[in-house]
Amino acid sequence: MKNSYDLNRLYKETLHKKVSGVCAGIARYFNVQLWLVRLLTVIAFFMFPVPVAIGYFLAAVLLPSR
Repeated sequence: MKNSYDLNRLYKETLHKKVSGVCAGIARYFNVQLWLVRLLTVIAFFMFPVPVAIGYFLAAVLLPSR
């Protein structure tokens, strides 16, 4: 039986992943549409490529898989 801590934790979502599952995990955690998170990530990448790339890479490495 999972406790509420496990349900409210940020994970990489491996079921709906395109690259590493970071956007899918964020969409699930904040309960928003997956396409919206992916769109915002792409827009942010074009506006701030280095910080977004570093943040995405760190999230891909550090977040546990679900």
